[in-house]
Amino acid sequence: MKVNIDIDDKHMEPSITIQANEWSEELEEIVSLIKNSRRKRLFGIESDQTVLLDPNDIDFVYAENRKIFAAINRRSVEIKMKLYEVEEILAPYDFMRFSKSVIGNLNHIERFELSFNGNLCVYFHSGNKEYITRKYVAPIKNRLAMGGQSDDR
Repeated sequence: MKVNIDIDDKHMEPSITIQANEWSEELEEIVSLIKNSRRKRLFGIESDQTVLLDPNDIDFVYAENRKIFAAINRRSVEIKMKLYEVEEILAPYDFMRFSKSVIGNLNHIERFELSFNGNLCVYFHSGNKEYITRKYVAPIKNRLAMGGQSDDR
């Protein structure tokens, strides 16, 4: 990929032009990075205190009993947001939808096991585990094959 930067007083504001022969996932990621350059913060509630959550520490985010929780190591921290809102914030950090109620961190995956019903059981480095429903298996495998996992331990 070639990058050109033209710094000149004639330019009133920054402008980005991408030239390509076709749309690709790489372009999708670039556009997403540009749009999300001002990332929102993610806060959780733990023991009646508000805590700042580092997306790189989260294994997965899940919905349970109409509440949203972040699984960090072996503990769960409540997040006072909707799951789709959390998904938008965490997308630049390599999070993807695992099921209707779970968003997972692709960088924390240690291994997979195929379940009898076509779902995948995902094991995280922390020892946590979660399931990917059949609908989301192919997109996640494709993303990981393209280099979605950057945390090689």
